[in-house]
Order: sequence, then C-alpha cells, then structure tokens
Amino acid sequence: MNSPSKLLAAEAALLPIFSKIDAQVKQNLKKVLEAFRSHRVGAHHFAGVSGYGHDDMGRDTLDRVFAEVMDAEAAAVRVQFVSGTHAIACALFGVLRPGDEMLAVVGSPYDTLEEVIGLRGQGQGSLKEFGVSYRELDLTTEGNIDWQALGKAVKDNTRLVLIQRSCGYSWRPSLSIADIEKIVHLVKQQNPNTICFVDNCYGEFIEDREPPAVGADLIAGSLIKNPGGTIVTGGGYVAGRADLVEAAACRLTAPGIGSAGGATFDQNRLLFQGLFLAPQMVGEAVKGTHLTAYVFDKLGYAVNPLPLAPRRDVIQAIKLGSPKKLIAFCRAIQEHSPIGSYLEPVPDEMPGYESKVVMAGGTFIEGSTSEFSADGPLREPYIVFCQGGTHWTHVAIALESAIEAVGSA
Repeated sequence: MNSPSKLLAAEAALLPIFSKIDAQVKQNLKKVLEAFRSHRVGAHHFAGVSGYGHDDMGRDTLDRVFAEVMDAEAAAVRVQFVSGTHAIACALFGVLRPGDEMLAVVGSPYDTLEEVIGLRGQGQGSLKEFGVSYRELDLTTEGNIDWQALGKAVKDNTRLVLIQRSCGYSWRPSLSIADIEKIVHLVKQQNPNTICFVDNCYGEFIEDREPPAVGADLIAGSLIKNPGGTIVTGGGYVAGRADLVEAAACRLTAPGIGSAGGATFDQNRLLFQGLFLAPQMVGEAVKGTHLTAYVFDKLGYAVNPLPLAPRRDVIQAIKLGSPKKLIAFCRAIQEHSPIGSYLEPVPDEMPGYESKVVMAGGTFIEGSTSEFSADGPLREPYIVFCQGGTHWTHVAIALESAIEAVGSA
C-alpha cells in the first residue's frame, strides 16, 4: 500500500475520534467565549500603551479573561516572557527561597529546565546556586508515576512540587487532568503548604479543565504553543493563585512593579484573537497526532501515545531507532512546510539542550510548535517528537513524504 493509500485508510478509521475532538473544541470554545463576554471584551481593548505599560486596559482585561479560561484566580499574560522555559523559571524563582526544596514528581524535567535547576552549567544563577535543593522521583519501569513513592516523598521543606504535564523528550505518558488531581491530593495530604506547580506547555485546551480547577496552585506556559492559537508572535503566561502569580510577575519585572508593568507593543489584538482561535488549533493538532500515530504504528514503529489512545497534549512521539531516519523524517516535514521548505535540517547545538537536536519548523512564527514541527535529540533510541498543526490536512500531506523517507521499521 502506497503512502496516500495508507493515509486514506487511517483517515477513515479515525473519523469517529475526529468527531469527538470537534465536540471537545466546541466545549472549550464556548468556555473562551463566555470569558470574553463576562469581561466585556471590545475593540477598545486592542489598543496598547507604550513605555512602562502602566494602566494598559487591554492587557489587564486579557489577564482576567485568561485567568477565567484557565480556571485560575489570576493570570499574567506577557510578551516579555521569552519562552515557556522563561515563564516557568520566573514562577520558580518567584516562589522559591534559599533552603527550600523543589521536588519533581514525574521523572526528569525537560532539557531546557536542567540549567535553570542547576543540573547542568554553573555561574549562571541557577536555583542550586541560590540555595534551593532539588530532588526527583524516578518513573516506574513502565514510564508511569511511582504513586507509592509519591505518597511519602514530600518533606517539611518541600516548598514546591514540579509537575511536568507533557512528556517532553521522554518516552512516557503525558499527564491527564485526573493524574494531576491525584498528584495534588497526595502532595497536599503530606504538606498542605507545598505549592503544586504545573508546567502546562502543550497541554492547554486538551481537556475541558485546566490544572487550577483540580487544585494546582500555579501553572505556566508559552504563547507560541497552544494558547496563542498559532498567531501570537511571542510571550508566555503564568496563572493560578493570585499571590503566586504576582510573585512570578515580580521576578519577570521587579519587586514593586510586578504585574503592573510591561508594554504590549500593539499586540493586544493578536493576544485576544489567538486565545479565541486556540481551541480550534489545538483540535487540529490533536487530529494530526492521531493520524501520525496510526500510520507509523501500521509501519511497525513504536509510537507514544498509541493511535487510538486519548490525548493529553499535542505531542506525538515515534521511536525511529536511527539517527539517519530521525534526520530524514525532519527533512521530509521541512520540505512540506510553508516557510523555508528549501532548507535541510541538520543536527546542531541549541541553547538549553544537552544533546544536539535536529528540528523541522517551517513556521510563520519562529519556533512556533503550535503550527507544525518535528524535532528530536540525537541520542538513542532516536525518537522524533511531532507537535502542532494548524489543520490536520497539512499534517497528512507532510506525512506522505515522511513515510517514503523512513519506510517500514
């Protein structure tokens, strides 16, 4: 069976799942519209202010809308966040103090957090250098949370528990909202004062609730991922308990300024519109993950998650098994990207990453993984991570070439 035939068979098999995804999109879009309506969003909110950014009515209204959508008390949505990692770092430095402990409960964190924590590098002002200690709970051999260990892991000085919702560059299931709720419950049983912080990247709008709805104290993420709807040009957010959001904002700006500062550089319309588009864009990306998993599972490759499994983020991993196939896959995706299709991805060093990484990302917004991209670190077992997609049909077109590039397992 040739590539187009494989994809047609996959599309036919996945139609019932696609219909369920559309129903989820409708539910999340309704939630967004209700937030826009309750905060009386109008065209006057698109205007921004310059300089310090004081009294930016559009920005402040967006914060309130975003907080409602994220099931949170408060939010700070800022173009000054360089990335999701930056937003996470501001949250961590905002609430952790010397002598505190941070506990990662879902195995090792994403590569870009290692230098923030102090697991790699020195002299850069990591948490470790500021006297914050770190522990992590290993996953089980099946790649799941060790619930038994978690039930007795929190200490008196465990100020914050890090919950990474997405699998990152690891071969493990991403977390459902129900998983996060269980983690929060176990942590709070041991120490009610421990902050439950969720790295929410890639997880927004996957389900009908966000982590604060199940007790998470603070979350953070990137606007060039799910909540930016593929059109926001940069930035990130923090959301959750009002005092913790302000602490993170004080780290972004300065104590005494906090969330009151930060010009929006005439981006308010895009920020509002991106949030409006986000449920639909996430739905399209989720359809793309099912399609990718279905086709490559049939070709004999290990895939995570499995083709028909419920999605918990917008990432689809394929264990390709060789550097040659990893590079070939990424080149096939790049060839079918709208921007830079003539470029050939090559493995290279990237700031914040331990291994060389090969990336395909011919996106309108640089690095926008909410559009359509594929990447992976050049280390065994040579897994490619696909994410995003403004419409699943684009994913299908690119997959035709990727199937030819790597062949069967």
